[in-house]
Amino acid sequence: MERTRQLIADTAIALFEEHGFDATTVDQIAAAAEVGPRTVYRYFPTKEALVVRFTEDTLNAALEELRGLPEETPLPQALYQVVESVRRTIEGDSERRRVVYRIIVRTRSLHAELRAVNWLWRESLAEEIGRRAGGRTSDMVAALAAANIAAVVEIAIAEWARGEEPSALGLAIEQALELLRTGDVPIPAPGPVG
Repeated sequence: MERTRQLIADTAIALFEEHGFDATTVDQIAAAAEVGPRTVYRYFPTKEALVVRFTEDTLNAALEELRGLPEETPLPQALYQVVESVRRTIEGDSERRRVVYRIIVRTRSLHAELRAVNWLWRESLAEEIGRRAGGRTSDMVAALAAANIAAVVEIAIAEWARGEEPSALGLAIEQALELLRTGDVPIPAPGPVG
């Protein structure tokens, strides 16, 4: 069952890369994977899900890793493990992840789907941060922490995807985190009173 799901996804990604997302049909994917179109839809309800699944699986694995950490793990270390999980997953399958990123960048319909996945993940991450903080932090602080992690992941992946070096993702993550730690990223300040 998982092998069929993986075969369909791999076949679809190859076809999307070769012919483009919009030009590739579910019937073509099914034929190339040697399954019926209904089988494709059983595993992936939409064509977009064939691509977005890679991102969703990566983010959900990072969230599950966070949930599995001991409760006494300091929150900054736990959050670092979230971005480390994403880095390990992507670097472990870097070529396919670059292809998926290129497909997403070129396909407008995938942007909205990916935004929805990212938003849901960020909300779940904020909930887990709030839970782990045990009431010592507000919902707004948890949401801002989750938004920072999501931004670091998104921006570091974009930097990495534009380059050629598989290990550059770790460097991009570290650079983004350091910019946040040092305060080099400007934040809005109140305007002059007057």
